[in-house]
Amino acid sequence: MQSDGGLGRLPEGPVRRMFAAATQHDLDAMVLEFAEDYENITPVHPARSFRGRDQVRSNWSSLFAGIPDLALEVHDVAVDPEGKVWIEWSSAGTRRDGVRIEQAGVAIFTVRDDKLAVVRFYLEPVEYDSGDVNAAVRSVTAVQAPAPSAP
Repeated sequence: MQSDGGLGRLPEGPVRRMFAAATQHDLDAMVLEFAEDYENITPVHPARSFRGRDQVRSNWSSLFAGIPDLALEVHDVAVDPEGKVWIEWSSAGTRRDGVRIEQAGVAIFTVRDDKLAVVRFYLEPVEYDSGDVNAAVRSVTAVQAPAPSAP
């Protein structure tokens, strides 16, 4: 684990500033990095998509209050030629009721006028007891996965 939570991997600009503010639980500084018309697209859960930084404030205010030790970790970063920033990241902490929370995934940020304009958001809870790969295939196909063949 990197001492800076992987923030040094992030390019200079609003993505790095937002993650730095979130790491410090500085809600006001964090929200300032989002455009007024910010769009959060959650393809895996379309009903969770939203517009506007007021919802960002509401979401993160609840996260910081409900998970006081919430920590973020940046694992990998890529920047495409158009300036989109792809981040593999995770968050972890303990809720006030003592339940440990871990999430992991990818966020793809579009920056416009030095603000976060759009993100495609793929952060999901980490599940340790959801079964192996065969169980995952069965849950999608309702068919038993064939056993792997010997080399």
